[in-house]
Amino acid sequence: MSLREELPAGSQPYLLSNSRPTRHQTLFALCISAVLACACLAAVPFARIRLEGTEGLLPAYAAAMLLVEVITAALLLATYSVQRSLAVLVLSSAYLFSGLLALPWALTFPGVFDAFGLDTGMQSTATIAAVRRLGFALLVLAYAVLRNQDGRTEEPPVSSRPILTSVGMVGLCVALLTLAVFLDPGTLPEFMVSTRDVSGLWSYVSATALILYATTLLILLRGRRSVLDLWLIVVIVTLSIEIILLSYVSGGIRLSVGWWAGRVYGLVSASIVLLALLSQTTALHAKLAHAVSQERRIRESRLTMMEALSASIAHEINQPLSSMVTNANAAARWLDKPRPEIDEAQDAIEDIVSDGHRAGTIIEGIRMIFQKSSRDRELLDVKTLVKDVLRRWQADARRTGVALETDLEEEPVTVVGNRIQLQQVISNLVANAIDAVNEATGGERVVQLRTRQHDRNWVQVSVEDTGPGVALDDADRIFEAFFTTKPEGMGMGLMFCRSVIESHGGRLWLERHRPGGAAFRFTLPRLE
Repeated sequence: MSLREELPAGSQPYLLSNSRPTRHQTLFALCISAVLACACLAAVPFARIRLEGTEGLLPAYAAAMLLVEVITAALLLATYSVQRSLAVLVLSSAYLFSGLLALPWALTFPGVFDAFGLDTGMQSTATIAAVRRLGFALLVLAYAVLRNQDGRTEEPPVSSRPILTSVGMVGLCVALLTLAVFLDPGTLPEFMVSTRDVSGLWSYVSATALILYATTLLILLRGRRSVLDLWLIVVIVTLSIEIILLSYVSGGIRLSVGWWAGRVYGLVSASIVLLALLSQTTALHAKLAHAVSQERRIRESRLTMMEALSASIAHEINQPLSSMVTNANAAARWLDKPRPEIDEAQDAIEDIVSDGHRAGTIIEGIRMIFQKSSRDRELLDVKTLVKDVLRRWQADARRTGVALETDLEEEPVTVVGNRIQLQQVISNLVANAIDAVNEATGGERVVQLRTRQHDRNWVQVSVEDTGPGVALDDADRIFEAFFTTKPEGMGMGLMFCRSVIESHGGRLWLERHRPGGAAFRFTLPRLE
């Protein structure tokens, strides 16, 4: 079953809360859990060694916890704004609640801020720690219960009210607890027997938290898991190790090696989901940048294609239009004589009509090329195609003194293709050959068309001229769009020819002609 089939309708598979973990991610999470467990074992022999004078590190630790967990809550709220999942909203509240309580926890810690008059008694810090630990565990359990039950819609929430309500409720709870601790510390539970040692009551907090984490772990391990679920499993494992170190291995002794090791595990657990969310955000940003870059290239390619199409149409239409103008001038001259030669003028007008139809068929042929359509293809005889094209160019060749010669196969050679497109290719090559011969000074003035069987399954058509040839520097670029060696050329004719031949499954290339000139050859698959 694919990921799209497994995820609920309207879900976003690019979110951590919806995407399924890969095998590599699962193995990586297992490796992290194993490393953390091994590190815990390494700290056990030294767990109850007191580290005097380390209270000064607590503000930095609390600031790190506050920063990490508040940022994690913010990223989870951003996820909720896209996914509209109540479970994600509850999880963000858990991190926000834990992060905000880190501040009063540090302010009330014995021996840290006593000089500022913040001594609220030895039970204050422990009470905040108990509420913080159990509150986070309960909210994570609520996430696990709600994650498969929350409704998801295709549209993100149109109101920020749920987010503001959640943040407001968490802030209010933290504020009320802080006020209770500072205003009436005498009513707090006796979790501490001294500023360093915990009472038996604290063991109930630790045991309850472990039970809540174990329940959450069982729920997360059942059924479908997301990437967020996977990393929450690692968080729960890390927090369980933290509780074991703080309450059991270190004997509840504050500022001991085991106690500080537990605090390190707490900071690690707070950072796991943050790092996963930041990794996801970075990956999404990279994909977005790639998509934007690709879209820009596609847009530029489309603009270039439109320019090429416009230039190609102008290039191809120019030939019949020039012929129409020439015939119109000729007809005007025939009619302007003292004794108008009606027959000659009529022939010229018929040529104009023929060129008009030819222009229409050229446009249709170009449209079909860019649509990459195979419609309107038929069985064609290559020799007939060549003769039809030469018939059109005989008059122009005679006027410029160019001899059109043929060397065609006697047997009919059949191909499948679009008649108009292939005729236009041959016509373009003949026109270029005549222009090349007209540029030459002296020597023979010949354009020759050949057809040959090329291997068994191909037919080759060649258009050879005795012009000056193509310079070596230009030979590699002759088929590029907008590249031309003619002063008034557009550089679209040969690109058009290659596109047509390649769309018919053939190949067009340039060779140097001996003793001089150029030879353009193309092959087409022949039909047996």
